[in-house]
Amino acid sequence: MHEVSLLENVIALVEDQCRLAPFSRLRVIRLQLGAVGPAEPDCLRFCFDAVARGTIAEGARLDIAMIAVQARCPACQQITVPKDRFDACPFCANPQLNIIAGNELRLAELEVE
Repeated sequence: MHEVSLLENVIALVEDQCRLAPFSRLRVIRLQLGAVGPAEPDCLRFCFDAVARGTIAEGARLDIAMIAVQARCPACQQITVPKDRFDACPFCANPQLNIIAGNELRLAELEVE
């Protein structure tokens, strides 16, 4: 389950932010996660409390906003919303699309006191 290591990296980023602009309490961590991104949102939520224990993130809430997938066809340059990462282009049937959104995991915002 690589979600644990992803959350450890997110919490390390949060701790870096705390050193730059000190805050006393972290209330919410907001992530943006692509629909075909590197993690499953339910797994992130499931692991969060255990990973956050003993860190600045302990007691914080994890909010995850999903980002829809978008892809561009390298052949016809059309942008489409594939249902699956391996869908062909619906305009020209090119079997390979380039994902341009929906593949990310981003620390979007912190709510602090």
